Amino acid sequence: MTPLANARDASASFGMGGDARTGAPELLPVTRTADASAEVQKLTESAAVTKARIQREAEAARRAAEEAARPKTVTPAQGVFTSGFGARWGTTHYGIDIANSVGTPIVAAADGTVIEAGSASGFGLWVRVQLDDGTINVYGHVNSYSVSVGDRVKAGEQIAEMGNRGQSTGPHLHFEVWTSEDGQKVDPRAWLANRGVYI
Repeated sequence: MTPLANARDASASFGMGGDARTGAPELLPVTRTADASAEVQKLTESAAVTKARIQREAEAARRAAEEAARPKTVTPAQGVFTSGFGARWGTTHYGIDIANSVGTPIVAAADGTVIEAGSASGFGLWVRVQLDDGTINVYGHVNSYSVSVGDRVKAGEQIAEMGNRGQSTGPHLHFEVWTSEDGQKVDPRAWLANRGVYI
């Protein structure tokens, strides 16, 4: 081992003291960081975007839950059941009748698209709604209607008001169910019962 010549050389070898020209610390240039207010702005915008996304997702989940809980078939009107499907007075009655006062709300029995709303022989005024499976619901003797052809309606949504128009013996809804545009007319009570609605 070689002895150090003096204390000054010893200090230099350990990084302390020594020659000022050779042992001075090196100063590194400092890069200026981004403006703090710009960083805060970015964080604020990011938080706002995240919050908006969370709110959209929560709203979508709420709507999905409401849709899942919503009844898909309902009674088309409140009132007294007065006549059923089948033979009546020597003819065939192709629907059911629910009586109540003029102006009683009539609602869509199921989700569908309005294919006709207006005058109809024998019914005075009617509304016809085609369901997604092709079934057609007919609402006859209405006093007025609040839908137009092409409107999409949901079960329980008001589409008309009960009336006494056409060949009618008193204010009521005449409700029919057709299997298709030119198809068979089926018993609306049975059709409703198959969907959990009983009259």
